[in-house]
Amino acid sequence: MAREIPDIVIGRLPVYLRELTRLAEDEGKINTSSHELGKRLGISSAQIRKDLSHFGEFGKQGTGYHIKYLIEQLRDILHLTQEWDVVLVGAGYLGHALAHYRGFHRRGFRISWVFDNDPDKIGLQMDELVVQDVADLEKVISENDVKMAIIAVSANQAQEITDRLVAVGIRSILSYAPIHLNVPPGVEISYSDPVVQLQRMTYYLS
Repeated sequence: MAREIPDIVIGRLPVYLRELTRLAEDEGKINTSSHELGKRLGISSAQIRKDLSHFGEFGKQGTGYHIKYLIEQLRDILHLTQEWDVVLVGAGYLGHALAHYRGFHRRGFRISWVFDNDPDKIGLQMDELVVQDVADLEKVISENDVKMAIIAVSANQAQEITDRLVAVGIRSILSYAPIHLNVPPGVEISYSDPVVQLQRMTYYLS
């Protein structure tokens, strides 16, 4: 199914899930509508209904969506019914911040290992983790059947790390490195570069 649905649709599902969770947990709401959800997210109600229709019928005319049920369905679609172990490569300032970010655990992810090649960082405590030597990367991933990784290394190291991750079975990578990375078919990669986002926004400044 994942290959038949446009990536842009898949990308909106976690946004819907986040807002629905906020409605349920922070506001105690039971039901919502595509209109209300769209107004809160800046997305048309028609687009929300179309996105969800790729996966089935979740709402009822007159009552809209039962929030708890829709959350359960979205979690199932996104394979978030389990907690995913994640490898973090890079123990610099960014890696340190990522390792301490509590939002991962709340949303179904657990950074379970942190790696670096800097002798001054190896062995340091990072939250509840100890920074490990990147030389042990393949061994840890193989022994624990890890499928997801976050890269927080410099641009000149990123492709080598990516190649190593892919070779040992990593299928999903989130990269904070400021460079495009080549991966084979079957491996999903996403990028988070705040400078690129700022550069995009300057276009709209007069």
